[in-house]
Amino acid sequence: MHKPLLVTDFLDRAREYYGDEEAVVATTGERYTYDELGDRADRLSAALAARGIRKGDRVAVLDPNTHYHLEAAYAIFQLGAVHTPLNYRLTPDDFEYILSDAGVDAVIADHEYAEKIEAVRDSVPTEVFISNDAEQTESEARRASDASSGQPRDGDWEDFEAVIAESDPDYHRPEMAEDEVITINYTSGTTGDPKGVMRTHRTETLHAYLISIHQELRDDDVYLWTLPMFHVNGWGHLYAVTGMGATHVCTRGVDAAEIFETVAAEDVSYLCCAPTVLNRLVDYFDEHGPETRGDNDVRVATAGSAPPEATIRAVEEEFGWYLKHVYGATETGPLITTSDARRLLPKGEERFALKKRQGIPYLGTEVAVVDEDGEAVPRDDSTIGEIVVRGNQVMEGYWEKPDATDEAFSDRREGWYHTGDLAVVDDKGMLAIQDRKKDIIVSGGENISSIELEDTLFEHEKVADVAVIPAPSDEWGETPKAFVVPDSGDSDAAGVSTEELREFVRDRVASYKAVRRVEFVEELPTTATGKIQKYELREEEWDEQDRMVGEG
Repeated sequence: MHKPLLVTDFLDRAREYYGDEEAVVATTGERYTYDELGDRADRLSAALAARGIRKGDRVAVLDPNTHYHLEAAYAIFQLGAVHTPLNYRLTPDDFEYILSDAGVDAVIADHEYAEKIEAVRDSVPTEVFISNDAEQTESEARRASDASSGQPRDGDWEDFEAVIAESDPDYHRPEMAEDEVITINYTSGTTGDPKGVMRTHRTETLHAYLISIHQELRDDDVYLWTLPMFHVNGWGHLYAVTGMGATHVCTRGVDAAEIFETVAAEDVSYLCCAPTVLNRLVDYFDEHGPETRGDNDVRVATAGSAPPEATIRAVEEEFGWYLKHVYGATETGPLITTSDARRLLPKGEERFALKKRQGIPYLGTEVAVVDEDGEAVPRDDSTIGEIVVRGNQVMEGYWEKPDATDEAFSDRREGWYHTGDLAVVDDKGMLAIQDRKKDIIVSGGENISSIELEDTLFEHEKVADVAVIPAPSDEWGETPKAFVVPDSGDSDAAGVSTEELREFVRDRVASYKAVRRVEFVEELPTTATGKIQKYELREEEWDEQDRMVGEG
């Protein structure tokens, strides 16, 4: 029997079986049941249809982790339109490119970020503009236009609450097929323009099934939205948490004090945090000693660069949380591997070293580490290759970029998505990323892992955060340079010298890998998900050079 896999099934199931149960704890103080969440989504579906939105049209959502984003996403899905979430940390120029590239027909924007859309709205094809606080949005737009001596608009933003209040919940849901594109997630565009990753009903549904299993989602879970909903649809939790009938606890940003307070007050059982966010939580805990849980046990998922062992130890032993280290990319679902392979992990302190590895593939997912010829590298934990993947959660392709799609699936191994991440594999098949292709440091012909050096520096008590990049060297072509955020928070009073940190690393790694340069900084550039943007550091460091040896 074949039943189409559709993302609308997730809210449909929650409404049928959990209609009276709490679905959402809103940032505005309201609490909504699944029946109420569904009714609000229905009304928005009808309102969007009345404004000309049809199946296949792209609708952008620019919003932090509020209930408005949840409602908008399902309203879009129910029309068969294409949910196009936007990273709220981008610039107006970025939004102009994305809205034009995707041919976006409507924008639903949070009042705090809508002025970025306002700045480019005359240059994009979008005609429908809805905000969760239209009056404030228009006021901000007027101030912006006054400042630039322009003429303010009047009434160009419709108010979200007014739109749904005036709308009937009846709408027409069109026939949909599982191979139709239902969401486009734009990559961060660290090199060149952002690319729109197309994902179908099928890829989203199967990925949600996989995280429901591997992240152990239950209907009594209370999920705290610290991970941006725009980021690959919140790693699939937009779907899976809803479909399971669990509770969404919304946020407007990441603040360590608020996270601990909310975890305790709302009995949160599950959240996701980038390693940089975990570090912030550890620092706050060390200074303030807050409650770390309510009535529920807590598990936390982390991804991105591997967290230091010290961070994993603090989260598990001091917070009392269970940590799952996962890995993936926007193009792969995202999640494709997990270190939460409990039968493969040793007991005691040794487990922390293995937990920081990216681990083994999710069910139904094939992951390989291959050499230049596409052959699997030996499981010797030292031979480096590129991670390639194939599975039902991998993207359909890049929006209107067939050549880029072709390249992503045909480099070392035909038909597999090439991640650009370099890794080794141990005798149990557990992956450990060594670097991004562009982050590997080529010094005197030797490959040096920036991640290994970062992990080493993280062990120093005076280091709060660190990023290592290749820096130009007349002698070696490239040499490792560390940008260190000191534990003191003051780059002028770090409490440790650059020479002490260089010596600390020299004592712990092979001599050719040692960090040659150290610079103290107040903060590191990061994405909205907390991932360090090394390319910004590289661009500044190599500004006066013709090219980078490793082309980082």
